[in-house]
Amino acid sequence: MKPEQSEAVHKKAALSPGNSFWANWGWVIGTGAVLIVGALVYTLVISWEALMAGDILENMSRIIGEMFPPDLSIIATLGQPIIDTLAMSVMATLLAVCIAFPLGFLAAETTTIHPTVRYLVKGLFNALRTIPELILAIIFVASVGFGILPGILALGLHSAGMLGKFYAEAIDKVDKGLIEAVEACGGSRFHVIVFGVIPQIISHCVDFSLYRWEYNFRASTVVGMIGAGGIGFQLMASLRILQYQEVLAILVAVFVMVQLVDAFGNAIRNKLIVRER
Repeated sequence: MKPEQSEAVHKKAALSPGNSFWANWGWVIGTGAVLIVGALVYTLVISWEALMAGDILENMSRIIGEMFPPDLSIIATLGQPIIDTLAMSVMATLLAVCIAFPLGFLAAETTTIHPTVRYLVKGLFNALRTIPELILAIIFVASVGFGILPGILALGLHSAGMLGKFYAEAIDKVDKGLIEAVEACGGSRFHVIVFGVIPQIISHCVDFSLYRWEYNFRASTVVGMIGAGGIGFQLMASLRILQYQEVLAILVAVFVMVQLVDAFGNAIRNKLIVRER
């Protein structure tokens, strides 16, 4: 075989789909495998005695047995806590959208006013996402006091970090042709954003916001357990006095409310999908 032919064969082999796949994804798969195996081994080493103890299932079955039958009489007292939880989730999501939507344009490469501003805003979003909402809730409860306000602030700021990331990524994925068309007509940066960017991202932003609202409703139950009000506060009160029948009834009420929130969000998404078609 001639040298030229041999070189062509080697190049063809190097560019084969199999080699290309492992060149691009081999390190990802390898790193993932190491993380999974390492975490599994570490968990077994740390928790081996607890896993081998024979009282895990016994304790769980005992607690579950004490939950039945659920004490449905407590449902009549959950009206105000449910309203508090719903208001907390809605206001937290609204606060997050009001913060994340305008800042998302500064964090996106397509619409930012300067690379330094972009990195600073992205750093702010990263910081808000890094601090768990429970930690934020504890800080705000200590600062503001009990009630739904610390829950709104904690969930709103944490959600702003998540939504800001999603909004910025959606902006960077818009069709640049429409932006160039607006600029070609003499449009300013404001016109580019209003007429070239927002129409392309609005459905995605609504979808992201709805998902976050559904998450905030669930999370509001958790932050309520540390004093942020709502149904979580009532749940924690029943847990403290070991009233597991009341706990089950409250969990059933939370489940029903979550299903209603999910159904409302899905209805809006379906309308958005029909509109895009």
